[in-house]
Amino acid sequence: MKSLPEKYSPIDIFIDKEGIWHIHGIPHKPHEAFKKVDAIFNALHGEYGEDGKVQKILDTFAIPYTGSKTLPSAIGMNKALAKNIFKSHGIKTPFYKVESKSDDVGEIAVKLFNTFPMPAVVKPIASGSSVGVSIAYTFQGLQDALSKAFEYSDKALIEEYIKGREATCGVVDKFRGNDFYSLLPIEIIKPEESDFFDYEAKYCGGSQEICPGNFSRDEKEAIQELAVAAHKVLGLRHYSRSDFIISPGRGIYILEVNTLPGLTAESLLPKSLQAVGCSLPDFLDHLITLALAGN
Repeated sequence: MKSLPEKYSPIDIFIDKEGIWHIHGIPHKPHEAFKKVDAIFNALHGEYGEDGKVQKILDTFAIPYTGSKTLPSAIGMNKALAKNIFKSHGIKTPFYKVESKSDDVGEIAVKLFNTFPMPAVVKPIASGSSVGVSIAYTFQGLQDALSKAFEYSDKALIEEYIKGREATCGVVDKFRGNDFYSLLPIEIIKPEESDFFDYEAKYCGGSQEICPGNFSRDEKEAIQELAVAAHKVLGLRHYSRSDFIISPGRGIYILEVNTLPGLTAESLLPKSLQAVGCSLPDFLDHLITLALAGN
């Protein structure tokens, strides 16, 4: 909120875990809260705010809001659905399987360990910020990773581990004369003690984010093109950020798309914006303008 341009008068709306909306600590029904605003800046993450649920409420009451619409948000949050769409459009993504939560995690682990190449990345099928994500190298590691993923979701995505350099790339709608403007790719160098860019590395420091990344011209352009392609095939709106792995022998693979990229001091998108000379207040103004215009 502190980065909003002065021409806006923000009202902080808090939604608790029971789905109750609060303004200044006072519970409100959603339609009552909407009477006080011209548009909603969606700063929610994860379940409810990023998976299409709050978007559906806002669409029902025809309230302008930032970020993607209901169905694209739901698809983007579900990693398997998004990967299916990527595959159908020729966008390379690591091989994967989906397993449903069971009382016998060991049985699932045995089946996977005998049929799926190790190491494997295990993720909750619908979560953000790398919450609940692990890399499994051994049978016990796979069993533990499945148990961890099932703490956050009823389904787990088991994904082929591809070794390579990590990158992320943002896309902004109707920016600087482009319908889909690709920001400069960031190269992510994880801490030595981390296997991947996990929650701790993202929010507790330790990782290096190089913007623009040390990619060749061909790699940079390919990452940007893939980020725009992912944004378009999922039907995303306003802005997004896609994560990639660049394998020396196999090329560039998309891992997932974030439909509501973080905008904190540690977040990646503001660093990409800064690299192209766009301040966070100007970017927020751009998003709100798009929302109010119905784009």
